[in-house]
Amino acid sequence: MDEYTWLAQRFEAERPHLRAVAYRLLGRLDEVDDAVQESWLRLSSSDPSSIANLGAWLMTVVARVCLDMLRARHARREESLEASVPQAVTGGERAIDPEQEMELADSVGLALLVVLDTLAPAERLAFVLHDIFAVPFDEIAPIVEREVAAARQLASRARRRVRARAPMQDADLAASREVVEAFLTAAREGNFDALLAVLDPDVVLRRYQMSVPAGVPGEIHGAAAVAKQFVGRAQATQPALVNGSVGVVVAPYGRLLSVLDLSTRGGKITAITAISDPARLRQLHLAVLDD
Repeated sequence: MDEYTWLAQRFEAERPHLRAVAYRLLGRLDEVDDAVQESWLRLSSSDPSSIANLGAWLMTVVARVCLDMLRARHARREESLEASVPQAVTGGERAIDPEQEMELADSVGLALLVVLDTLAPAERLAFVLHDIFAVPFDEIAPIVEREVAAARQLASRARRRVRARAPMQDADLAASREVVEAFLTAAREGNFDALLAVLDPDVVLRRYQMSVPAGVPGEIHGAAAVAKQFVGRAQATQPALVNGSVGVVVAPYGRLLSVLDLSTRGGKITAITAISDPARLRQLHLAVLDD
């Protein structure tokens, strides 16, 4: 077996792990494949005999490539909702299998992907590598061009954003989450009666979006009327902390589309505020709910 074939086989063995790292760093399947391919190009032009640990070397390379891509995205302000719609949906030249990307986003966690997108590039990298893949900070520091202590601080700041504690008591948090998950389950399954059971009779739905289509009211009152808005329409949703309370992120392919800010009382949802206006979404503090 020649050296190139041996190297290609070793790379293919590492590819699943590299894609897992790149997806959590980038959150976009088309960019993931670009980052992994770039790591192969750099490996194929390197001297394999100088690489002591191929797996660690490749992960460092793909992390640096992803960091550059995140910084470029940040500079272009691609975090806007319009830019984050998958190309397969918008008809771009490079189509990604929507089902494959949705399954991958679900496996990682829609809320986590949404919150990771709010982090600065270096914070995201430090958090993902250390907290998700257990990479030590002395290996992360050179990638983000910081001292070890500074890299540790990057991950700590990101962790506080990702895992923010709700101001409510644990029992209240658990009760609210139970109501929200019952609401989402009923909506996904198209169970109208179950939706009615979790909605307060006087529940109100308010919408905040860039433009409201003609004939669509800004407010809807009453359990039956509100239930009709959600029955069978809760795909790509996941509970999350929204400004410290349990709410819902709507994030097809892990890209934030809207947020449902929910109010609950006595085991019922009393108010739903649907927010899809980009300016309002940027003002929200989103965090992941602990499992």
